[in-house]
Amino acid sequence: MNSPVPEHEAKRLAALERYKILDTVAEQAYDDIVKVASYICGTPIALVSLIDEQRQWFKARVGLEVPETPREQAFCDYTIRQKSTLIVEDATQDERFASNPLVTGAPDIRFYAGAPLITPDGFALGSLCVIDRQARTLTAEQISALESLARVVVNTLELRFISTQLAGALNSVKTLSGLLPICIRCKNIRNDAGYWQRVESYVKEHSDAKFTMELCPTCSSKYLPKTEEKKG
Repeated sequence: MNSPVPEHEAKRLAALERYKILDTVAEQAYDDIVKVASYICGTPIALVSLIDEQRQWFKARVGLEVPETPREQAFCDYTIRQKSTLIVEDATQDERFASNPLVTGAPDIRFYAGAPLITPDGFALGSLCVIDRQARTLTAEQISALESLARVVVNTLELRFISTQLAGALNSVKTLSGLLPICIRCKNIRNDAGYWQRVESYVKEHSDAKFTMELCPTCSSKYLPKTEEKKG
């Protein structure tokens, strides 16, 4: 049974894209999270699952060999449509999943619990999920722990995003510390595209600096008329 397209799907996909996380190599931070989730919930399988347009891709996984599955088979595709944890105690008894190839065949999913990975601006990118091959449930404490770990996943993604933004900003700042071609007469600067532009325009494009216009003392004495000194 296919799930409906989520509301604001285009914006959700754009939010996922900004993290530049899809198809990246394994990272210890995420691997540790799924190991802890598997241990706390007592399940053989735990995943950090991200849902793009066509698939669910696993940033981290334990107990499962495949790196991704088609989106139409993804339990997590239902998880991203809600704010709370999705619990499926027995997939064979749930009409949404009973005929799912992941239930009728390997890995023979019976139990699923997925906490949505919700960004600060409210978009669900995927889930931190735990899976078992036998029907069961979780305690309230286990669900709470799973949700806490899901927030850790999102915080890790945010740190990655912020680090990338800072690196880009630093590269822009470094542009101003290199050699800048500048006209010896009009003082215009030649930019990377080979066009000449005023100094203030160039600096504005490469930094957050703002300009105020005034005359230095030398130019003031040269261009402004002198006022007569008051007679005593």
